[in-house]
Amino acid sequence: MDKQFKRTLVTCALPYANGPIHIGHLAGVYVPADIYVRYLRMRGGEVLYVCGSDEHGVPITIKARQQGCTPQDIVDRYHGIIKDSFEGLGIHFDIYGRTSSEVHARTSSGFFRKLYDEGKFITKESEQYYDPEAKQFLADRYIVGTCPKCGNEGAYGDQCEKCGSTLSPEELINPKSKLSGAEPVKKKTTHWYLPLQDYEPWLRKWILEGHQEWRSNVYGQVKSWLDGGLQPRAVTRDLDWGVPVPVEGAEGKVLYVWFDAPIGYISNTKELLPDSWEKWWKSPDTRLIHFIGKDNIVFPSMLKAYGDGFILPDNVPANEFLNLEGDKISTSRGWAVWAHEYLQDFPGKQDVLRYVLTANAPETKDNDFSWKDFQQRNNSELVAIFGNFVNRAMVLTHKYFDGKVPVCGALEDIDRDVLAQIPQLKASMEKNIEGFKFREALKDAMGIARVGNKYISDTEPWKVAKTDLDRTATILNISLQICADLAIAFEPFTPFAAERLRGMLGSPLDWEVLGRPQVLPAGHQLGAAELLFAKIEDDAIQVQLDRLDRIRAEREAAAKAEAARQVAPQKPECTFEEFEKMDIRTATVLEAERVPKTDKLLKLTIDTGIDRRVIVSGIAEYYTPEAMVGRQICILANLKPRIIRGIESRGMILMAKQGDGAMRLVTPQEAVSNGAIVG
Repeated sequence: MDKQFKRTLVTCALPYANGPIHIGHLAGVYVPADIYVRYLRMRGGEVLYVCGSDEHGVPITIKARQQGCTPQDIVDRYHGIIKDSFEGLGIHFDIYGRTSSEVHARTSSGFFRKLYDEGKFITKESEQYYDPEAKQFLADRYIVGTCPKCGNEGAYGDQCEKCGSTLSPEELINPKSKLSGAEPVKKKTTHWYLPLQDYEPWLRKWILEGHQEWRSNVYGQVKSWLDGGLQPRAVTRDLDWGVPVPVEGAEGKVLYVWFDAPIGYISNTKELLPDSWEKWWKSPDTRLIHFIGKDNIVFPSMLKAYGDGFILPDNVPANEFLNLEGDKISTSRGWAVWAHEYLQDFPGKQDVLRYVLTANAPETKDNDFSWKDFQQRNNSELVAIFGNFVNRAMVLTHKYFDGKVPVCGALEDIDRDVLAQIPQLKASMEKNIEGFKFREALKDAMGIARVGNKYISDTEPWKVAKTDLDRTATILNISLQICADLAIAFEPFTPFAAERLRGMLGSPLDWEVLGRPQVLPAGHQLGAAELLFAKIEDDAIQVQLDRLDRIRAEREAAAKAEAARQVAPQKPECTFEEFEKMDIRTATVLEAERVPKTDKLLKLTIDTGIDRRVIVSGIAEYYTPEAMVGRQICILANLKPRIIRGIESRGMILMAKQGDGAMRLVTPQEAVSNGAIVG
């Protein structure tokens, strides 16, 4: 049997159940995996499609504390949202399980225990941060402080989200526990580690020599890790949410989520097929394809260490990242298109999102999603090419032949040329899907629609019908055969439209008949014609752009507010005698005007109570001349005069400068006499 169509186990990265899924997740993992599974099943392959929610780890406990609920409440909520989103987009797993299930707890505990009993782990004692008030070890995300790089006071122990710097808790200035606000202390703790370095020679041979067909981005990432040298990786951590470590002396410890989550593929299969799961995980007749994100590529060292006949991935077709409107998708900043919101905003347009995410798939490099491109691809490709061709062929057949497939007569060169192109596009599509090049495969499918659209435009059956109905019958017969080809070719990519098209054609169809002549026999009764796709208007897109503009504005406002809160470091100490030398007094602005040929300077004539003098100040970007006249201000009166733009300036206005650079006048709270000494 062909390698592609032997028994195939397809697994998808387990989405983290602390929030909804967005278009980056869909483009990176779930849409390409669904395309592949649908294709294999159309080819008659035996396939098991496994996924589920990853429900353990620190971010979930953080969100639970923020929202005043339990971690179980969080995962229950988002598990449902994520599962419904997949269903709404036509992504149907054979099982969508949970790592909080009892089956998973037993499976992952047993996995750890076997490796533990066989001495596959090493133990290491280290000092980690501990909250003395909450009496709990702190994960990096539970520690906040001031970023040493940019001064952000809300930096986490692993990253500053303001400047993007990767940090460690030791680098934070004034670190505090997010649990109690207490200053964390270092305390010794012991954990178990998987010594990845022991598997480096095997990994190098298995991947670098045995899987050079893997995508260049995946192969290159793995090679860089191996070339950099692997280090032991902790498989346990101090936390109260997760699968408890099943050995004595491990109280208060759980399996680390990176170790726990991949076992979810096995436990979910066990839950679905308790009596036959091993044929999918231990049989040499099964091929494992693992769809994951590029930042989530996990070595199969766990399976190698476990042994017992577990199969290893045949391919790991990981994608790069998808950006949104030129900016990195960020769940913490709300910069995303959420799947569940899309389904609400664009009902009935699941296929459009699947199509656009595939057309823009970040297969080997980062790519960008924009709402204007989304609209253009729908209107100019799905509507104007695919949908337009099908609609014309169906409507004309109903008009001239009562909705029955007409007889195909003698073929002309244009007919033979069109019919010859379909098998070529089919072969290219098969090669691209089987090589995990889904973007190119989609181009092949749309190529069939382009061929059909051009054919019906060039032959103009609506004109031919006026003089030669037999020739019209042949043109429409060929057009309908191409419609049948499209119903097959687009099934992996736009399954909802493909199903509607099969309904119109009144035929189930399968992959093997794609490109064959006369799939729809003459006299076959068609269903009613309906539009496969509808235009997306500007106002629907503007709603989405306005939403992103609001998010961007809120983000910029928050950043400005945060910057304004930043305080400049204290200057070096000065003595009281040095301070006494400064003569700070109140004054009133009598006249104000802009200094010619400058943007920032104002010439102010002021009454100091001592005299009437001129000060030149760089405040024009914050205050207009009109706003300054009559205001009482504070000045440094005994500053040595200097010439600025030909004007003698005698003194300096006191201003307060915020962290964002904005300047504000320092003024008396109540009116006082000019010349009053400030000190």
